[in-house]
Amino acid sequence: MLTKILLLEDDLLFGETLVDLLEENNFEVTHVPNGQSAIDATFDEKFNIYILDINVPLIDGITVLKELRDANDSTPTIFLTSHKDKEMLARGFVSGADDYITKPFDSDELILRLQALLRRCKTSNNTCVKGLCHDEVHKRILYNKEELNLSRKEYSLLLLLMQHADNTVPKELISDELWNISQTGSDGAIRVYINRIKQLLPQMTIENIRGIGYKLVS
Repeated sequence: MLTKILLLEDDLLFGETLVDLLEENNFEVTHVPNGQSAIDATFDEKFNIYILDINVPLIDGITVLKELRDANDSTPTIFLTSHKDKEMLARGFVSGADDYITKPFDSDELILRLQALLRRCKTSNNTCVKGLCHDEVHKRILYNKEELNLSRKEYSLLLLLMQHADNTVPKELISDELWNISQTGSDGAIRVYINRIKQLLPQMTIENIRGIGYKLVS
């Protein structure tokens, strides 16, 4: 069965070029030119991956994805963007993106990113990253079959990193996960929890993506 992709791209010529590229690599593509059409398409068909441009008519790509995520749509998503500023990238990740690629980009890179994202999604149901495994029933995380001694916030943070393994988790998303509206988090507090997790997992790599967030490398 072919992998179905929803492509949101308002540049029709560029969109057609992408459709040809994706179809040549055995993807089935539905191409829409604006955000409203993208949302409508998700009601009519189930897709395996979304590729969303950000600056598109009617509803921008970030808002499209936020609305889909709010509706519990967890379809893996890559943003196409000409934006390179950290604030825009952070907004994209907070809205629920799994990856992004900046224009102009190499065709082979896009295909490789799609294939990598599909592989990650196929294994994500196991909730395991290398020797780390989440025991959802007992709400604990094990490393090499040994339970980690984690505080509630450390548990929530590590689980968030595991769920987004090999992708940057923005600090804004971490704050939303660790603190409720009546509480105040800080970058310093996040660093404390990150450092504590690093001490517990010296064999694992947690990268600080400067100015954006953190990434657990599998």
